[in-house]
Amino acid sequence: MRAAAERNDGTARLNVVPEIPAHADPTPANDPGAPGDDSAAAKPARFGRISRKLLVGVGAAALLALAGWYGGHWWTVGRFMVTTDDAYVRAQNTTLAAKAAGYVSSILVADNAAVEAGQVIARIDDGDFRLARDAARERVLSQEATIARIGRQVESADANVTQARAQLQSAQAGATKAQSELDRQQALAAKDYASKQALETAQANRDQTAAAVASAKAGVEAALANVDVLKAQQQEALRQRDELRTALAKAERDLSFTEIRAPVTGVVGNRAMQVGDYVQVGQRLASLVPLDEVYVVANFKETQVARLQPGQKVAINVDALPEHRIEGTVESFSPASGAVFSLLPPDNATGNFTKIVQRLPVRIHVPEDVAVQRALRPGMSVVVSVDTRPGATATASPETAKTMAAKR
Repeated sequence: MRAAAERNDGTARLNVVPEIPAHADPTPANDPGAPGDDSAAAKPARFGRISRKLLVGVGAAALLALAGWYGGHWWTVGRFMVTTDDAYVRAQNTTLAAKAAGYVSSILVADNAAVEAGQVIARIDDGDFRLARDAARERVLSQEATIARIGRQVESADANVTQARAQLQSAQAGATKAQSELDRQQALAAKDYASKQALETAQANRDQTAAAVASAKAGVEAALANVDVLKAQQQEALRQRDELRTALAKAERDLSFTEIRAPVTGVVGNRAMQVGDYVQVGQRLASLVPLDEVYVVANFKETQVARLQPGQKVAINVDALPEHRIEGTVESFSPASGAVFSLLPPDNATGNFTKIVQRLPVRIHVPEDVAVQRALRPGMSVVVSVDTRPGATATASPETAKTMAAKR
């Protein structure tokens, strides 16, 4: 033992430190990490080297398996897939416009509301149009009364014709009697049995009856001509009635234009009218999007379309619906590239020329069971992959429609 004295604040304290013999090993005998034990130190090192080799081997095997799977997938599937991300959902949008000028009196649907074909969306004040319709209807009724009056006049003229013909028959009978009397008087005068006065009287009666017959014939012709005139007037009145009926139909049609109806089934959007607005003929009021008939337009490079054909199956991945896999079909190809239909088509014959790969729009059909869920909206970005393998078919997911309906 060795003693050491140490002062602190004027006091003395004795510390006793045990002495270790020079031949003694300060490391405990049971310490496995003691530097003197070579076997204990070698075990962790060997275990670490074995673990690293094992991990390297497993990683290499996994990489080889992944590379083999990728190579096999590319050889059997990947090399047949034609993919582009320049694709969007589209629909045949309908622009609703006014065909009658006036103030908007009511709007019957809300923004983004689904409507059926023929449903009334809005109404324009129809007061003036109703007055025009009623006036046209009254003119038709008045003309029909005129036609009825002329018809009665025709009946009266027919009766006059009958009367004139009866008078003609009477005049002809009188002429026949006068002629017979003249013949008798002439026979008697030839034998000096009758006076000259009687003969002259018979001749005068014969002439009078002949004139009466001519007058009766003229009366019949006049009566017949009057009937023809009245019938012509009646035909003219009928044609005028048809014109007035056409005007009435136009007035009713103009009145119907005060109701803005949906031409197709869809969803109302981009509304540009409010109650009280004055709208002009042809002014845009809203847009109607038929979500049940959406499709995809994919703009493939001109170097990709050589392998595409109508009827090929297409995998459609919508950015807004990443959990859904939709399978469509190549439907048709655009007759020209997008540059041809642009507002200012390029003219490569002017200025410097730099070749740019053109894109050709391809229309892709969306299955009806997916479109009717109305989860796909025009303008959505999609990524499409066309399977160009001969006879390849796509498998539709039976849960797609249900999950998309739940999402909606």
